Amino acid sequence: MKIDIRLDGHKHSLAELDKTRPISQVLKGSGIDRNLVLSYKINHTEYVNEDYLPTGDTLVNCITAKHPEGYRIYQDSAIFIMAKALHTLLGDAHSLVAEHSVGDGVFCEVFNAEKFSREDCQRVKAEMQRIIESDLPIDRIEVRTAEAIDIFNSMRRKDVLKNIKSHYSETVSIYRCGKYYDFFIRPLADRTGFITDFDIEFQEPGFILRFPTGPEMKISQPFSLPKKVFALHQQHDKWLDILRVHNISDINRLNANYEVSQFILVEEALHEKKIAEIAADIVKHPDTKLVLIAGPSSSGKTTFAKRLSVQLQASKAKPVVIGMDDYFLNRDRTPRKEDGDYDFESIHSIDLEHLNLQLSQLLNGDQIELPHYDFTRGIRRRSNHFVKMEKDNIVIMEGIHGLNEALTSAIPANRKARIYISALNQLNIDNHNRIPTTDCRLLRRIIRDHQYRGYSAEETIIRWKDVREGEEKNIFPYQENADYMFNSSLTYELGVLKKHAWKMLLSVPSTSSAYTESRRLLRLLSHCKDIDDAHVPYNSIIREFTNGSVFRY
Repeated sequence: MKIDIRLDGHKHSLAELDKTRPISQVLKGSGIDRNLVLSYKINHTEYVNEDYLPTGDTLVNCITAKHPEGYRIYQDSAIFIMAKALHTLLGDAHSLVAEHSVGDGVFCEVFNAEKFSREDCQRVKAEMQRIIESDLPIDRIEVRTAEAIDIFNSMRRKDVLKNIKSHYSETVSIYRCGKYYDFFIRPLADRTGFITDFDIEFQEPGFILRFPTGPEMKISQPFSLPKKVFALHQQHDKWLDILRVHNISDINRLNANYEVSQFILVEEALHEKKIAEIAADIVKHPDTKLVLIAGPSSSGKTTFAKRLSVQLQASKAKPVVIGMDDYFLNRDRTPRKEDGDYDFESIHSIDLEHLNLQLSQLLNGDQIELPHYDFTRGIRRRSNHFVKMEKDNIVIMEGIHGLNEALTSAIPANRKARIYISALNQLNIDNHNRIPTTDCRLLRRIIRDHQYRGYSAEETIIRWKDVREGEEKNIFPYQENADYMFNSSLTYELGVLKKHAWKMLLSVPSTSSAYTESRRLLRLLSHCKDIDDAHVPYNSIIREFTNGSVFRY
């Protein structure tokens, strides 16, 4: 029997066994610190603990918090421990909601209790630390759905009950630690002691549960709140309070009651209103002649730029769109990554000198010939497309580096407006099962890559890690430089994306390293009821990823 041992997906060693042994024994002498392994992924298909007995040739992937899947396990396990701590301190009367990511953590609020204070944060932190130091087992148990309903009824978890009653017929997997029970759709660590580092930062009206980051997996000090992004989250949350929609079950309720069409119209109207406000404010400043739009992958930058262009025209401006990608350096001058591949996401892959020269000439009233980049040959060519700024013209440029001052260093600050756009999802499965913003963007990208580039879901999922690393390096550090922020998330979108992504995700083979990720996304989508594309306006950002948009891409 051969056991292919891997660490966070990388080949580590090969063990040959004469008889069946649990993973804990197989790893003895391997050099892998089992205290760092949050879970073991078997043959790309399932997560198990160290007591698992391989019955044949097996691939065992030891997942730590440094792996994207392990980091999710770490985060969810920390949320579970926090929920248990609050349950110990406040009992069943309170309601904890893990709302959205912010900085290196998750913003949380406690409802049905007195106003949460700094002192309360310290009490929760101390109780969490006690639970972690006790190294308590976290057991995943399969129970009858009726039994789960009784458990969560006694805990007053209406948010879980709505989900379980509509989604699970016979049995459901839940987690238990001592006398505390909770429901999570993703795997948790086997013991509380695996959560080695965390912090709680008071932030009205709640607090932020922080997670370790970086190569050393440590909490960075001091905490730096991304104020503009946080304010955007809070603004959107207030709208959802008014609309009474926070969990998937709320969207499913609207769908079942034939009220989802009106909800979609309201959400889309809020998008249009915000875009119109940004356009109106830009034209109020006559010196502003360059609009830079940046955001992470699949945030809807292209559709946003087109809708902003329409609103600028409605405000009597004449937008001129310039492609940032046309200023790429010739392939022989493109920087490379450590592994030798071209680093197209580096700002130094752009001819900054030529870009700044042309923008300066254009804003000074000179005529320029825009370049055209031949991606097949990897060279910049002449386009015979000449542009000259007229009185009411405003240049729009969209790309990942728009908020980096180095991109347009020659252009004075008063001449440009910088817009950050991202799909900041606020929708949860229930109060403790948040849906990461990256999941919505990944689903958008899977659909778009298949529709327009011919990629499979497997290919997109495998590439996603590199995309995320590029965003962490080139986009997120500059998001607070924005003059305007736009949340492109639409609360109803998972119901629309589901039917487009479902078959693509099902096609990922069980032998692929993308298999467990595809199944995780399928489990997420399984909680959503389908929403017909006919409800989606033709200028919606969602149409950029599905089909039928009024805009040409």
